[in-house]
Amino acid sequence: MKDTNNKVTRNIALLGSTGSIGKNTLEIVRNNRDKFKIVSLACGNNVEMISSQIREFDPLVISVGSGNAADNLSKEFPEKKIYHGNDGMMEAVNAKGTDTVVTATSGTHSIHATLDAIRNGYRICLANKETLVVAGELVNEYLSSSSSEIIPIDSEQSAIFQCIKGNDRKFLKKVILTASGGPFFNLDEKGFKHITVNDALNHPVWSMGKKITIDSSTLVNKALEIIEAFYLFKLDISEIDLLIHPQSIVHSMVEFIDNSTIAQMGVPDMKIPIQYSLSYPERFETSTDNLDLSKTRTLSFFGVDKVKFPSIEMAFDVISEKKNSGLIFNVANEVAVEYFLRGDIPFTGIFNVLENMVKECERSVISSADELTPMINEVKKVTEEYIRRNTF
Repeated sequence: MKDTNNKVTRNIALLGSTGSIGKNTLEIVRNNRDKFKIVSLACGNNVEMISSQIREFDPLVISVGSGNAADNLSKEFPEKKIYHGNDGMMEAVNAKGTDTVVTATSGTHSIHATLDAIRNGYRICLANKETLVVAGELVNEYLSSSSSEIIPIDSEQSAIFQCIKGNDRKFLKKVILTASGGPFFNLDEKGFKHITVNDALNHPVWSMGKKITIDSSTLVNKALEIIEAFYLFKLDISEIDLLIHPQSIVHSMVEFIDNSTIAQMGVPDMKIPIQYSLSYPERFETSTDNLDLSKTRTLSFFGVDKVKFPSIEMAFDVISEKKNSGLIFNVANEVAVEYFLRGDIPFTGIFNVLENMVKECERSVISSADELTPMINEVKKVTEEYIRRNTF
């Protein structure tokens, strides 16, 4: 990072450029071209969108999901280095001049690339929960021997990060994550068996992709954040709490041993934590709306009904068991959500699958990055077999 006259220059490898976080990241770069530069872009197979991004941001390296997509882009941009698949993502994070990686992908595809970026000593602006949920111990092992740093993008983790700064870790009592509650916070438990896919995709606050919207409706998204926070901030189980906060104004809070609590607030706009992860420790003006509490008027908080949302208790079980428990929980959820979206299992079947997979799958320590893919594939296979042989 170069710091001259209060200007930050970051050379960014953006993984997941065509998703919601990726597009918001590019808007921030667009509005701060004197501070941020795109060195490489990686996405799935949205050739039309990444073509537009390439023309605007002129990256050195591009990676897409498939060979066909790469071939199509090569015809349009013959002068560019265009790769595909996991190897392509590795090329993206190793593009010449890179010092910052924005991990904005979904799923586990970018974990190896993120580990490589840590090895290189880059700043990791992390929006991908799965990285720490699946490989938290391995990531922290890599960080322990690297100059790399993780600055979280998720609004809740960013809030904790900001609240902790300037306070000695020994004074921390607990972190309090917040959740909007999703669309079913006020729904009686008996009604859960009648929830349709369209019901679950109707989030009251955030506009997100299908997978993360379903995760929000089951509070699995919050379960993943609990596991992520455990590794990101090196917490004890007793130091993690959760509250339902429907307004999504308070993104998280940190309580200290003197019972003082610091909260981070803001309008629900992901551009704020994305920009902070890039500019930290500085702050820049944004085009986002400011928070006007006189218009908000009410901030309400509620405990979590762990009977309706058993995913929360499962998160603490995962933390207790460690090893590859986070990997099992995450992969089983990905499979269950996929089957739910296809109409093959009911909404409550997601909880059923998670509970049984966390119990049934074999626990083992993840000692190297090479073990991740075989483990992920095995858990996926076991989960799919469980779904096929059971009725819900």
